[in-house]
Amino acid sequence: MRDPQSLTHRQKTLALVTLIIALVLEIVDMTIVNTALPAIKASLGADAQASQWIVAGYSLAFAVLLMAGGRLGDTFGYRRMFLLGVTGFTLASAACGLAHTGTALVAARLLQGATGAVMAPQAMAMVQVMFAPLERVSRMALFGVIGGLAAIAGPVLGGILIEANLFELGWRVVFLINLPVGIGAVIAGLLFLPEARSGRPAGYDIVGMVLFGLAMAALLHPLIGAAESGQVGGALWPLLAVAPLGALAWRHAGQRVRAGKPALFDPALFTIASFRQGLALSIVFGAVGSGFLLVFAFAMQAERGQTPLFTGLLHMPYGLGAMFGIGVMSRNLLPRLGRWVLVMGAGVMLPATALVLWGITAVHLPWLVVGLALMLAGAGMGMTAGCLGPVVVSRVERDHAGAASALLKTSQQFGAALGVALVGSLYFAAGSRHFAPPALAALAVIATLQVLCMGVAWRLPHKLFD
Repeated sequence: MRDPQSLTHRQKTLALVTLIIALVLEIVDMTIVNTALPAIKASLGADAQASQWIVAGYSLAFAVLLMAGGRLGDTFGYRRMFLLGVTGFTLASAACGLAHTGTALVAARLLQGATGAVMAPQAMAMVQVMFAPLERVSRMALFGVIGGLAAIAGPVLGGILIEANLFELGWRVVFLINLPVGIGAVIAGLLFLPEARSGRPAGYDIVGMVLFGLAMAALLHPLIGAAESGQVGGALWPLLAVAPLGALAWRHAGQRVRAGKPALFDPALFTIASFRQGLALSIVFGAVGSGFLLVFAFAMQAERGQTPLFTGLLHMPYGLGAMFGIGVMSRNLLPRLGRWVLVMGAGVMLPATALVLWGITAVHLPWLVVGLALMLAGAGMGMTAGCLGPVVVSRVERDHAGAASALLKTSQQFGAALGVALVGSLYFAAGSRHFAPPALAALAVIATLQVLCMGVAWRLPHKLFD
């Protein structure tokens, strides 16, 4: 296989398209399931706990294994691990589409998240090795735009596919559609991607990964399990293990760094206020977004009686608002207003999401009003989300930029899983207790998280950039 630097412009373009296909595959599968979840729950007879794990399991597995996935590419080659990740993701998608129980689907979604964590880091690494520094700017921007469009397309595509009911497959087609796309990505990867790996692979910290993974699972599992019986304050004893496991993992990482051994991350990064608080904000904000979208999709279909197609299409104003918030508001306002852009973003999102959930369940507002509120909520989301990356790495030295970016992505994925656990548990518990409408009970958690977002954003350093 050719060296990355010897590729022609055409060959680099074909390689880039291959990587974009995989990016779309990974991002769409994070969001497509929201629209399909009510149909999945009804078809498989899945309980509340399984329904939440179908969404949260993907994000949790992705978060736990993301940094390890990047290290695998450094050691064994980006092309090889990309092909392995895409192949595994495609097979996991097939397992999702063929699942006949909620437990089987949860297991397949965990495998999807794990293989996605192997696949995703290789795309960014390949861009680094194929393109010169100035060329990377436009390619990375393209990844951002297409990633945003893919996130919007997921719920819409899910609604269209379920409505079409191709080959009488119902919700299964939202997973099985990945098969031809994944096979195409594997073939394109074999044909167009060059061989490359790091000259100084960082190695692995398996123990650290296991400890942090157990801490995350100890936090999420009892919260999700609380919805099973409709008791939010149910068997929460595993939460007692979170702090000891987290402390052990932190101490382990510090010892590895001091000994000059590979570590999951360098604890010294957390002495940087903007990095530490930015990661905290990304977790809370990820919880807001995932929790709101889960409840919105369920409330539209279960409480308002709308079709998956209409529910998917109604995600579009939210996505358009998010693109405006990211592409226009955050980019232009962050250099001038700093942390206040993030405070304003969460502040705009709070009344807008409340209006949406109140409007579709309690008072049945006209769809035009709901759409405008969704657009405003999306704009607020975009204002905050578009600023998080630059804020988190603003004071991080270049030598730690890769690790900092990986930690940001990990915190966002963990936040998404946490949002499903917290908000979803209250939503399903309220439904089982015949609280009407349950979406308004979930709104209490969403609003609390948004206020917390504003508080954390306000605590960011006044001067973020030199």
